[in-house]
Amino acid sequence: MVKELIRKYLWLIDTISNASPPGLLLEDVCSRWEDRWDEAYNRRSFFNHRQAIEEIFEIEILCNRGTRRYYVETDEYDAPTQTSWLINTFTVNNLLSLSRDRLQGRVSVEDVPSGQKWLLTLMNAMIDNEELEICHRKYTSEDGKTRNVRPYALKEYGKRWYLVAYDLERNGLRMFGLDRISLIRPTGRKFRFPDDFDVDVLLRNSFGAYPAQRKDVRHIVLKATELEAKYLRDLPLHHTQKEVSPGIFTLDVAIMDDLIMELMGRGSRLEVTEPPELRARIAEELLLAAKQYQNNESIDKK
Repeated sequence: MVKELIRKYLWLIDTISNASPPGLLLEDVCSRWEDRWDEAYNRRSFFNHRQAIEEIFEIEILCNRGTRRYYVETDEYDAPTQTSWLINTFTVNNLLSLSRDRLQGRVSVEDVPSGQKWLLTLMNAMIDNEELEICHRKYTSEDGKTRNVRPYALKEYGKRWYLVAYDLERNGLRMFGLDRISLIRPTGRKFRFPDDFDVDVLLRNSFGAYPAQRKDVRHIVLKATELEAKYLRDLPLHHTQKEVSPGIFTLDVAIMDDLIMELMGRGSRLEVTEPPELRARIAEELLLAAKQYQNNESIDKK
């Protein structure tokens, strides 16, 4: 039910936003809704959906009183925000679902397993500010543990979704990988969402999905090959990335395992020149990796 309703909200935003001339008359909205969803649609339903869209996505469907057309501000819809990303993701997924037969074998997307089962359940709990009981298993443990949490936010990184939640037993914020959650049970208990919480602020010093303190931030200098520099310009590694001279990039971020894995994955195309401790750690990891390939006995040279 929740999944279907969100899909309809996103369809409504996309339909009105892309209408030409800007916006749609109410009768056109109702007609397109009935054609798409095969159900009656009236003024009351439309205004209820407008209100819900504003509350959930912070996107306002406006009305031009002169033309009586409903529209969405282009700048608001196209802004590079989490909401716009979510809308685009759901819109593409919906289109792929509708066109599965016609586009089969022609569109390939990455699978994010952890987003399949719990994402909409958690989004609904976040909207309602409802405490949850979850069963979560760490990679270092065979058994899952039950936690009572307040779902604050969701973070996607490295083909995984993470729940940012206040853990009532441990009295603090914790990160839970959705792929390691085996059970979610609504409790019916409501909580007050903190006015000053922002997941981007929480993770601004981090690389990956786990928070880092400001004191852990290091100034990192990278030297990229000409080709790799083009990739970094198009897709920066971090929001603090700057190109201080051709092929020389800086980051101000905490040194974390995810960052090290990312830098190592660039191989000889990217060199860490500062700080010395990060350079030394990556050199050590690369040497250990190289040793694994020095024994050629198991390699078939034929």
